[in-house]
Amino acid sequence: MKTFISTAALIFFSVNLIAGAGQQIIRPPGTKPGGNFSPGILVDGTLYISGQGGEDANGKIPATFDDEVLQSLNNIGAVLKAAGMSPADVVSVQVYLTNGENFQRMNAVYTKFFQDPRPTRTTVVVAKLVGEGTIEITATARKH
Repeated sequence: MKTFISTAALIFFSVNLIAGAGQQIIRPPGTKPGGNFSPGILVDGTLYISGQGGEDANGKIPATFDDEVLQSLNNIGAVLKAAGMSPADVVSVQVYLTNGENFQRMNAVYTKFFQDPRPTRTTVVVAKLVGEGTIEITATARKH
């Protein structure tokens, strides 16, 4: 019985180590390790990108909503580039807006960033985001 438990434990821990070995944290240049989340996680060729707001490298939000959207998309682009991917590899996007009246303005910037065929998309209006931003975008990409 003791051998069975030791063998079972060894198998359990080996499987978890192997499963974890397939994950790679993706950090664009200038991103500091640590923190409460990873900018991106690459697993078996699929890149999961954390929500990216419109803050620039100095943590500042641009003066206009259109520029905030573009900065959010450029932040996603930086994670994609760090993983050796491009916007063409994005298959799914989730957009969070604090004001639904900005949907058309967001869409105008978005359609310049993502070319046909565009990724699937969900857009949700929320009461507030963490921080002062008015948009946050997450994305999933797969190299094809």
